[in-house]
Amino acid sequence: MKIRFGVIGTNWITDHFIEAAREHQDFVLKAVFSRTEESGTAFAKKHGIEHVYSDVEAMMQSGHIDAVYIASPNSFHARYAIAAMQNDVHVLCEKPVASNKAELEQMIETAKQNKVLLMEAMKSTLMPGFSAIAENIERIGTVRRYFASYCQYSSRYDAYKAGNIMNAFKPEFSNGALVDIGVYCIYPAVVLFGRPKSVKAVGYMLESGVDGEGSVLLEYENMDAVIMFSKITNSQLPSEIQGEDGSIIIERMNEPVQISLKLRSGLTEDLTKPTVDRTMYYEAAEFIQLLQKGKLQSDINTHEASLITMEIMDEARRQIGLRYAADDK
Repeated sequence: MKIRFGVIGTNWITDHFIEAAREHQDFVLKAVFSRTEESGTAFAKKHGIEHVYSDVEAMMQSGHIDAVYIASPNSFHARYAIAAMQNDVHVLCEKPVASNKAELEQMIETAKQNKVLLMEAMKSTLMPGFSAIAENIERIGTVRRYFASYCQYSSRYDAYKAGNIMNAFKPEFSNGALVDIGVYCIYPAVVLFGRPKSVKAVGYMLESGVDGEGSVLLEYENMDAVIMFSKITNSQLPSEIQGEDGSIIIERMNEPVQISLKLRSGLTEDLTKPTVDRTMYYEAAEFIQLLQKGKLQSDINTHEASLITMEIMDEARRQIGLRYAADDK
């Protein structure tokens, strides 16, 4: 069964998604939505897309698409996803899936009412490397600490310092280091360990009103999760899951390809699995497979995992003083 997709967003991440998804034999790209017809037409020409829309409702009601991939600014995710699902169009939505938990609850309720698939496009938990982590985590004994770091100097930060504040640093678009970067560290922790008992957060706020970097500490019953994220610095630190009998080292938590196991016994083992170069393929493949099986949510990127992740980020934002316009709705 071929799946006809529309895409929302004409930025680099949509480019990457299309390139990766086209490696799947059942992916068919039919339409693009952009808020301006000019950018939509240019994007359609670049990717050979048949239909261009500047009215999101028109695309959803067109009959041209079965599903939509949403990569608009974060603040638009809920609006576009709900419009799609109310028209029986399935939704694969970039992370963070919404601005806050309240928006996400509305999205999940709409998905249930209309019996459509809604999935957060967190690729890392769907990659072979993450499967290797889950399959081997019992070998390190009782887990005592999860440490994840993702600190990547934003290409837009130089422009910010020069006085040109781009969307990535604007609170009206529900952006910032926590939700754009930190989510890559928080979501896998939730998939592996569930809801924490408590959340403690610190962060450095930029004058534009979003966070540039920060840290989150999650308390679990018998362990903790230490998370570091940044858009204004780089880090070469790997991530690590520490158990009483050893540890699993992840070279890059946002894209877990190189994975190794080190036990106290002295055993060292490479857990790396073959991985395609265009790693967004895995989110497209999971989504298409779910549709073909008639399932309404992923067994890995579940609605519950997305809700808990959003709860954590909402509480972290509250503690560091990061508010979005969407919080006042």
